[in-house]
Amino acid sequence: MPQARITPDLDMHYRDECFADSWSEPQAMLLLHGNAESSEAWNALMPALGRHFRVIRPDMRGFGRSTSMALEYEWSVDRLINDFIALADSLGLASFHVGAAKVACPLAMRLAARHPGRVRSLAVLGGIVSGEVSVGARAAAWLDHIEKNGVESWARWTMPGRLGSRCDPAMMEGWAKLMGRTPLSTQLGFIRSVPGIDVCADLPSITCPTLVVTTDGSGLGSVEAVREWQQMIPKSEFMVVPGDSYHVAATHPDLCARAMLDFIERRLSA
Repeated sequence: MPQARITPDLDMHYRDECFADSWSEPQAMLLLHGNAESSEAWNALMPALGRHFRVIRPDMRGFGRSTSMALEYEWSVDRLINDFIALADSLGLASFHVGAAKVACPLAMRLAARHPGRVRSLAVLGGIVSGEVSVGARAAAWLDHIEKNGVESWARWTMPGRLGSRCDPAMMEGWAKLMGRTPLSTQLGFIRSVPGIDVCADLPSITCPTLVVTTDGSGLGSVEAVREWQQMIPKSEFMVVPGDSYHVAATHPDLCARAMLDFIERRLSA
């Protein structure tokens, strides 16, 4: 995987792939993974998305093969979106579509709000807008478990809520191992910061077409609660998928990829 020096404390690894016809000029798409994941989290969506777009999949600061962060690192939403803009600049991307999953969704929403000229469309897959509302009550127990048992054990413990009651056990174990690669210092520091995430004030400033996808049994918020903040985004559409996972991009990759492609074609060709 290539890497970019974003700041003195961050070498960001990323994947840059496109399977479109050689004579075409595909637009760029930036895919942002969730907590304790890496660019690998998007593998299942790549056959469809890569056929139509140049897809950039960064390993977020601290995660995957990017530089791990010290326990005392001061996490912030603004720092993370600045990382993504710096990566786009280094690749010469004037504009791009954005897809995000789980806790990357509020990062993507602020990115779209703060850089309206650069984000062509936005797909929010199983997202949150307030870490305190969606995660806050669980953060203390999560931190305690990680400190005592490690990141992989925490991922395995929380996986039924993440991937839902119908998920195949082999898939759950595979995701636990993927997430378990996250450095301990990164994970402890990042989870401590999650309750402080709140992008509600950014939602009315998102001007690009936005697709918000959730499941009808998501543990991150009821359909009514998600619809309430989705309606604050001016050019947004809402899609509800049957199921009780909250990582809808992982449990329904083909459906999400198809929905993203259909949404972009419909909204940007109108």
